[in-house]
Amino acid sequence: MGTARNVVFVCDHGSGKSLIAAEHFRRLATGRGLDLGATSLGIEPDAEVPPKVVKGLLEDCIDVRGYRPRRLTGEALATASYVVSFGCDLGALVPPGLRVERWDDVPAVREDFRAVRDLIVARLPRLLAKWEVPPKAPLAQL
Repeated sequence: MGTARNVVFVCDHGSGKSLIAAEHFRRLATGRGLDLGATSLGIEPDAEVPPKVVKGLLEDCIDVRGYRPRRLTGEALATASYVVSFGCDLGALVPPGLRVERWDDVPAVREDFRAVRDLIVARLPRLLAKWEVPPKAPLAQL
């Protein structure tokens, strides 16, 4: 992993799975005291976030009203320390040495927002663990 401490989540439109993942990742990282960033990008970004996603994230107290999906670029990946892809082939955009984890089994958000959100959120603690420092063992008593 690089020193950037930024996870890039990529899906086709940058407005569903990757946005849900980035927003919840950021929230969980902050809750654990981890200084990590998260970015949501799309291969072919939508013009706006679908109402179903806005509503679902608002129910989670995450406000993405006004957010505009952004296109995946090589520059964005150059600043990443890790990438999670939802069914996207990132090909030559990925710099050498950058780890890409594929979550291709996550269904489309239009099928069931809550089920998709729950599946993504359940995977995030394992991903966050990559940056957590294990507690130091107590010194042996003499």
